[in-house]
Amino acid sequence: MTNIFVIADTHFGHRNILTFKDREGNLIRGSHFKTIEEHDEALVANWNATVQPMDHVYHLGDVVINKRSLDIIHRLAGHKRLVLGNHDIFPVETYLAAGFEKVYGVRVFPAHGLIFSHIPLHPNSLVERGWKNIHGHMHNNKLDDEVHYQCVSVEHTEYKPLLLMR
Repeated sequence: MTNIFVIADTHFGHRNILTFKDREGNLIRGSHFKTIEEHDEALVANWNATVQPMDHVYHLGDVVINKRSLDIIHRLAGHKRLVLGNHDIFPVETYLAAGFEKVYGVRVFPAHGLIFSHIPLHPNSLVERGWKNIHGHMHNNKLDDEVHYQCVSVEHTEYKPLLLMR
């Protein structure tokens, strides 16, 4: 049986992610990790402890901050698909060569009423249809509407892929 997982905002190789603060001035990831290498290795270990080789993982954007960090993708278990985020600036072929099987702008699952994106979609795209937007981009923040939105930035998923469907 294939499981479907989601994750967003790994920011592999992004040293400055450790200095980002929340609205109250608290470090978001820097309180968990001392170096970007420790950060990256913890995310790889968490991913591989969660995902089996036949599982599908949708990464909802901001996977790496630099090309040299793309080597990490080959170390991650499962069939990987990328929904591009605002920091995913390299040509699509770069992500395919790094180990992603498919790359999307958004991914729609009409039978399940789900839309995967990096940045949350406008409510008018969801509410009338009764759909849910699984997204990233917000890091430790989230929208107040849990019926139509679910943020899967790593800060919300214990720094590992979140099981969405079996």
